[in-house]
Amino acid sequence: MPSDAGWLPPLWTMLRLLVIAYAGYLMLIFLVQRSVVFPGAAFPSPRASPAEVPPAVEQIWLEASFGRVEAWLLEARASSPILVYAHGNGELIEHWVTPMEQFRAAGVSVLLVEFPGYGHSEGRPTRATLAETVERAFDHLTERPGTDPARIVAVGRSLGAGAAADLARTRPVAAMVLMSSLSSATDVAWRSFRVPPFVVRDRFDVAGAVRGFVGPVLLMHGVRDEVLPFDHARRIAEARPGLAVTALDCGHNDCLTVWPGTVAGVVDFLADSGLMNAP
Repeated sequence: MPSDAGWLPPLWTMLRLLVIAYAGYLMLIFLVQRSVVFPGAAFPSPRASPAEVPPAVEQIWLEASFGRVEAWLLEARASSPILVYAHGNGELIEHWVTPMEQFRAAGVSVLLVEFPGYGHSEGRPTRATLAETVERAFDHLTERPGTDPARIVAVGRSLGAGAAADLARTRPVAAMVLMSSLSSATDVAWRSFRVPPFVVRDRFDVAGAVRGFVGPVLLMHGVRDEVLPFDHARRIAEARPGLAVTALDCGHNDCLTVWPGTVAGVVDFLADSGLMNAP
């Protein structure tokens, strides 16, 4: 008489194959994830030479343990508040000069910080090298004559918000501005790719940084964000009682369409935080 458990061997075989396939998937993710997380490292710089710099932009080379990283300063005036800006992972500092001129016109200076390994910058992009880079940027500003160290603000967009959050962990920034931010890298990995936290190499944790930060925070996010859905902003806001999300009428990569309003919102936030006027 045939056993009622005759279906078990095929089931166990299928389960073993699924486990092997998932393990192979996780191994592949572990090996290639940095090329996915930091695609801009493969982009050619639009400048043939690093000496080519736009007018009215001061080029700064930040000396890190792994090499030199480029930064561009758009200075409004002496002692103005300064935004240390980390862009998205598929961008370069060249992409942000024109939009950031609106901040300079409003009396706010901006330091555009390149990712390691992007453009003409040396090194390889990782959370650690990016954290060191923005720390070097902050330290450079504090040593700069005429700069008010008490009015340096960490600003990041998309993955760059992870760098801004890391800067707020290690340096006394006056405030944080997070645009189209991920809540955490492990959150993205699990919700979007079903990759468990232990596989993630660069564990940016914006929500955790906001939870431990005592200064003012401005959280801005596109309501139609298709890359990092609006729920990421909600999870960041939940990390800090009373923190609200400023909803932007855009997705993820089209928010320049509402950029003038974004700039005005940031300037109002700086004014409300007492950072616009010199003491």
